[in-house]
Amino acid sequence: MIGVGRGARRNSKDAGKEGRRGGQFNSLFGEILDWMLAPLLFLWPISIIVTHNVADNIANEPYDRAMAESVRTLARLIVMDGVSVKVDFPAPPRTLFRADQDDTVYYQVADHQGEVVAGDWEIPWAPPPIRLLPDEVLYRDAVIQGEEVRIAYQFLRAFPEPTSPLVLVQIAETRNKRAELASQVVTGVLLPQFAIIPLAVVLVWVGLSRGIAPLNRLQSVIRRRRPTDLSPISSAGVPEELRPLIVAFNEMMSRLEENLQAQQRFIADAAHQMRTPLTGLRMQTELALVETDPELLHDSLSRIARSTERASHLINQLLTLARAESSSEKIYAVEQVDLEVLMREVAHDLFPRAQVKNIDLGVEDTGWPLLIDGNPVLLREMIMNLVDNAIKYTPEGGSVTARTQATEFAILEIEDTGIGIPEEDSERVFERFYRVLGSSEDGSGLGLPIVREIAELHRASVTLKPSPTGQGSIAQIVFPRSYTRRTPGAD
Repeated sequence: MIGVGRGARRNSKDAGKEGRRGGQFNSLFGEILDWMLAPLLFLWPISIIVTHNVADNIANEPYDRAMAESVRTLARLIVMDGVSVKVDFPAPPRTLFRADQDDTVYYQVADHQGEVVAGDWEIPWAPPPIRLLPDEVLYRDAVIQGEEVRIAYQFLRAFPEPTSPLVLVQIAETRNKRAELASQVVTGVLLPQFAIIPLAVVLVWVGLSRGIAPLNRLQSVIRRRRPTDLSPISSAGVPEELRPLIVAFNEMMSRLEENLQAQQRFIADAAHQMRTPLTGLRMQTELALVETDPELLHDSLSRIARSTERASHLINQLLTLARAESSSEKIYAVEQVDLEVLMREVAHDLFPRAQVKNIDLGVEDTGWPLLIDGNPVLLREMIMNLVDNAIKYTPEGGSVTARTQATEFAILEIEDTGIGIPEEDSERVFERFYRVLGSSEDGSGLGLPIVREIAELHRASVTLKPSPTGQGSIAQIVFPRSYTRRTPGAD
């Protein structure tokens, strides 16, 4: 889009609507609150899961130690009778291992072939570890008769020899007591959170309210200002985070004041410039009304026609300048433009004007498309002003050349053999209504300001320099090139 420099202004009402549609102007308070509470609410279920796992580990630890003691006790009751393995129970095993009222306890002693020597066959066989450590008790989880169980087991050597077969001793217990203990731990940990989290939300709300209070005060200060008050806002006593905002706001106010002053000067200058041709036109009309000589009357009407033409030209220039200043991507769509095509079209349109003054109007192009992103209406107006100025200030029999060059930039040059511009005036001629002294040509003083305004809208630079031939001058505009094909009218 054409959004550079002074042209990047947008109607505030439209921008507000767009911001509301796009969700760009949400509450800062709500935004911060969302970013603080959303992670908290996201992490809360995770903390519950982690707490539950920790509670399971806490509940397993004491009961695992008790089961390990039962395994070691059962291992001490094993008797090796020759090549067979037996268990010498001092009391009925059901009394030893099934006395728990909450959980069901299973036991098993199996030989190296997996044959159950004593106990419950429901406990599944466990593979021996790669490295057998003395008195080591291992744990695993399994399911017996549809219930989850915790199993503690130990491998023993049937005989003292290192290569003797292994005996497996296992104790399995359902998880009722463990689940109850884990639930108590989880409940004890999570119940306080139900009170802490709402309290945290309230504290965050209060903290944010106090934290954004300076913003509310700044809002009140700005709202109390009169529309004509563009003075800077004091940053004394303002939080560090708000100072860049206030500095940027003050800079914007300064630019706005400069723009308003420029507009006031422009209106005053425009009114002055319009008063002169209109006053002359009125006087010439009054003289024509009282004239009786047909020849003098015709002469008066001719002067009136020329004055009307100059006034019309001035008004058109003012309208063009106003249009260039108010350009935005919403009003003037940007598209890919071939600079050489525009240049040839303008030269063709102004060729009759050059012929009247016997001026050689020539075009030198690269022969290839020279693409830039821009608005063709404004670009055409810019080239028209440059070529028209060159023809106007070039004496009869002179020459005007419009050329393009293709480098990493797209370059447009208008060279003439006219009166030239002194070096000290090369910048001032871009000021509105400024005209070089000593020129006999009528002009509005707006042609080159329009050129610069449109060039800045297109991120281009414009310079005016003497011709290397020593006669006339060269107006040069350097555009950024467009290398990507664009759909006409697309932003």
